[in-house]
Amino acid sequence: MFYPIAIEPGTSDHTFGVVVPDIPGCFSAGDTFEDAVINAKEAIEAHLESLCEDNLDIPKASDVSSYFANPDYMGWVWALVEVDITPYLGNSQKVNVTLPEALIKRIDNTVARLPEYKSRSGFLAQAALHELGRIASN
Repeated sequence: MFYPIAIEPGTSDHTFGVVVPDIPGCFSAGDTFEDAVINAKEAIEAHLESLCEDNLDIPKASDVSSYFANPDYMGWVWALVEVDITPYLGNSQKVNVTLPEALIKRIDNTVARLPEYKSRSGFLAQAALHELGRIASN
């Protein structure tokens, strides 16, 4: 999942501040822009781990463009941080699923083209999370 982060530009006297708007209470900083992005990923992962330990839902990532007009972030720079949320969803469990052969071939072709899915199971998990997030937002 790609979480948008807002980075407040730093100066010679101040670090680059980072806010993760989709994860309330998740903040970070860095001496350089690059450090700010790296530290933001670590902060997001720590925050998600804490949510998981407390049996709370993992926040869905918004489209970064939804924040562009937000006056709270005027003058800030936007970046996306990729975080694999599967470790925070619990242990894997094997299930039997019946799908049409043509659909399985399309899924496998997509996985072969887009390695971020890693496997057929990874694709199906991402598709399920996407659909559950869409339903929850209605």
